[in-house]
Amino acid sequence: MATPLTADRLLAALRGAGLTVVEHDGWRTHNRNHKGPWGPVHGVMIHHTVTKGTATTVRICHDGYAGLPGPLCHGVIAKDGVVHLLSAGRANHAGSGDGDVLQAVTDERPLPVDDEADTDGNRYFYGFECENLGDGKDPWPKVQLEAIAKASAAVCRAYGWGERSVIGHLEWQPGKSDPRGFSMDSMRTRVAALLDLAPVPPKKPETPAPGRPRPPFPGRAAFALGQSSPAIEQLGKQLVKRGFGKHYRVGPSRKWGEADRLNVAAFQRSQPQLRGDADGYPGPLTWHLLFS
Repeated sequence: MATPLTADRLLAALRGAGLTVVEHDGWRTHNRNHKGPWGPVHGVMIHHTVTKGTATTVRICHDGYAGLPGPLCHGVIAKDGVVHLLSAGRANHAGSGDGDVLQAVTDERPLPVDDEADTDGNRYFYGFECENLGDGKDPWPKVQLEAIAKASAAVCRAYGWGERSVIGHLEWQPGKSDPRGFSMDSMRTRVAALLDLAPVPPKKPETPAPGRPRPPFPGRAAFALGQSSPAIEQLGKQLVKRGFGKHYRVGPSRKWGEADRLNVAAFQRSQPQLRGDADGYPGPLTWHLLFS
């Protein structure tokens, strides 16, 4: 479960990425949480504002307008690369979009065509509105593009996500064109570089070698605090075999412990399919990939 970042963690993540951040009054509690759930979160969405001038842009995104109350994003990324924080909760930025796209973002795989508007995106995505007229002529300064990539990567890094967790509004909601003036593939390449990841499609799970069947998944309840079973030791040995045993002081045992959870989380972060849920507790997909 990808729980939304607290205001402090969001601020720290952005500043930790080397961004200049302006905190606007009340941003920690300025949200639309009373209109629907905020979270679990699965990605970052990029927009252009169709506005000119940072002060005007920030005001509109903070207040909203008739028929669409603010906040309209979590942060405005200005032409000079400064990030203006407006919200740490649910924001009116994504609207309804394609549930198949959400699933692809969650799985961190290539996006399908967005041809439906059946899913509430405000619940699941962080949104950054980027100051630009959106006419295909208004330039995108280098410092602004770098800031968009850094802000996106900062949120991804906080969750252990890869670059495929970053999408444009045009990839989410049919009929949208933003951001216009750069491609989202080029932006994801920038994000991947900041995350030190190769921007390539995730590999499909491998088929187990003949004669070495994958052990059956024992169920999530087997990996709870205080549990003890041969499956836990089997899991630990496989983690060590795959190079994810650094948190064991002595070695795997039959009793589930924090070292097991940390090692499982490290393995999950290494798998594109699992980065959105790297909580350290094995599920069926973690088990499948670990023993593949």
